[in-house]
Amino acid sequence: MSRNSFFAAMAVSVILSTGAATAQQPPATAAQVPAMQPPAAASSAAPTATQPAGPGTQPGQRAAVGGEAPSAISLTLPHDLSPWGMFMAADIVVKAVMVGLAFASLVTWTIWFAKSLEILGGKLRARRAAVAIGNAATLMQAGRALGHGGGPGALLVRAAEEERALSAGALDHASGDGLKERVASRLSRIEAAASRRMSRGTGLLATIGSTAPFVGLFGTVWGIMNAFIGISQAQTTNLAVVAPGIAEALLATAMGLVAAIPAVVIYNVFARSIAGYRQILADTSAGVERLVSRDLDFRTVPPATAMAAE
Repeated sequence: MSRNSFFAAMAVSVILSTGAATAQQPPATAAQVPAMQPPAAASSAAPTATQPAGPGTQPGQRAAVGGEAPSAISLTLPHDLSPWGMFMAADIVVKAVMVGLAFASLVTWTIWFAKSLEILGGKLRARRAAVAIGNAATLMQAGRALGHGGGPGALLVRAAEEERALSAGALDHASGDGLKERVASRLSRIEAAASRRMSRGTGLLATIGSTAPFVGLFGTVWGIMNAFIGISQAQTTNLAVVAPGIAEALLATAMGLVAAIPAVVIYNVFARSIAGYRQILADTSAGVERLVSRDLDFRTVPPATAMAAE
């Protein structure tokens, strides 16, 4: 074999071995191509559903797809939390309780205004009558001083004069103790009637003061029941859902206290004022009894001495 033939055979064997090694390597797959992409392309290909939730979503709650809000936030909530707004948004039962308490408060202040004027006028008339009776020497003088007025003092004097006139025929044959008892009885009845007239209306104040807090509490309980029912229907404990219903319920209790506290205070003030009025009437009645007793004593005195005493 010649030298040229040997080198040609070596070149052919090298070419064949190189082709076989190249054929054994696996071809590049399509899956290996995206791995060579830059990070920006990979991040842009991430799905939007895995993005973090916004600051308004609850923990564990995915962001709404397409801009839809969760059901708890889409509830219709009252925005006017003023007393009038809460009243208009309240249940019909709670509204009825609030209207009743507002009417009771109006009645309380009306009684306060009317009864204050009545007690003031009654005390002034009773004091004037007591002064006139205290300055009189006889029952006739007291009657002339008081005239035909309609106050309790004038009624006391006229009742004593009427009883003395009815007993005039028996005084010559009997002592004056019976007349004194009859006069005291009539005066005590006039006194009691005047006290009852002056106390008229104060019992309503006592009723309002004792029952208004419980009526307001009933409205609060009813309102809180409705608030819990709304919470269960909304299936959320969000404060924006819970707070308005509870605030409406507590408004009933507040109105109950607003109606009850002034009623109790005014009732106590009137009780003290009426007790003072009764004391003035008692002093006036005692003055009339003294005049009757004095007139009976002067019946046994000679006319000249009686005229000098007058």
